[in-house]
Amino acid sequence: MKIIIDGMGGDNAPQEIVKGAVKAAAEISETIVIVGPEELINNCLRECNFTGINIEVVNATEVISNHEAPAMAIRKKKDSTIVKGMNMVKNGEGDVFISGGSTGALLSGGLTTIGRIKGIRRPAIAAWFPKLNGKGTTLLLDCGASVEAKSEYLLQNGIMGSIFVKAVKGVENPDVRLLNIGAEESKGDELHKEAYKLLDASDINFNGNIEGRDVAETECDVVVTDGFSGNIFLKSSEGTALTLMHLLKDKLTEGVLAKLGAALAYGKIKEIVRIFDYSDVGGAPILGLKGPVLKIHGNSKETEVYYAILKAIPFVKNDVTGMISDAIKDNEVLFTSAKSAAE
Repeated sequence: MKIIIDGMGGDNAPQEIVKGAVKAAAEISETIVIVGPEELINNCLRECNFTGINIEVVNATEVISNHEAPAMAIRKKKDSTIVKGMNMVKNGEGDVFISGGSTGALLSGGLTTIGRIKGIRRPAIAAWFPKLNGKGTTLLLDCGASVEAKSEYLLQNGIMGSIFVKAVKGVENPDVRLLNIGAEESKGDELHKEAYKLLDASDINFNGNIEGRDVAETECDVVVTDGFSGNIFLKSSEGTALTLMHLLKDKLTEGVLAKLGAALAYGKIKEIVRIFDYSDVGGAPILGLKGPVLKIHGNSKETEVYYAILKAIPFVKNDVTGMISDAIKDNEVLFTSAKSAAE
């Protein structure tokens, strides 16, 4: 297996990308291919004292920034790390592509270069959300790949999310919920009412609606939503968590007594911080493409890169892409009925 990673994707590239790759390479037999300026990447490898044989470097002279128009950049920058990495997956020269670069470019490149699985209406970005009960994470999708939605898209998100969680986390029958304004079946607009019916009629383990306030406290494995709502929910939650952590830090350093209390409660404070630490989740998959693609955070460092590489292995070995393709075929009757109802 060849795991391709964008050597220039993110704020801390290429140093942290290379460090994460070196750390992972020491633990796996799979080959890691770093795409980027060859001389620069090789210098970083030397700085990391890498002496192994399972890291390769593929030269790419261009980088797509977050400030460029994604579709235009994909067309013009043929020697960019994203385009080159995507083409390697498409041509069978690699099995999965990981990048911390422009999300828009990854989506555009994924659609135009790798292409969608037959029957998939819209790919979805899936992100891991922490559970406050200490039982890991919940997969939330879509988180912004498409801001417009139809009920069939939400059904497909549920199917893809269920398959991914089963393949990567080993959950045999993932609990799937629909993000809505209330738990009752009758809640929401027509989009969500119709999506509820489709999810309920499918063969996944769908257990009804869930409100945003309950996502972190329930034991569900997959939360389905449209890209617009999912993106707002995710970013609002991240902002709230960061604000609370800053407030906690300020209050615990206000005076001598506060600092003493913080010292006594240090262990518990670390536990709270650990709950909101996403460094070991392994990146956000872009589901629905013909080849595996993982998006890591733009400010990812060595640890995040390391875990993304490790989590990419079951993504490929369990053939998530093939499983999604088969599941979409099996549920085509539902998609057709949803399309007919919409027309």
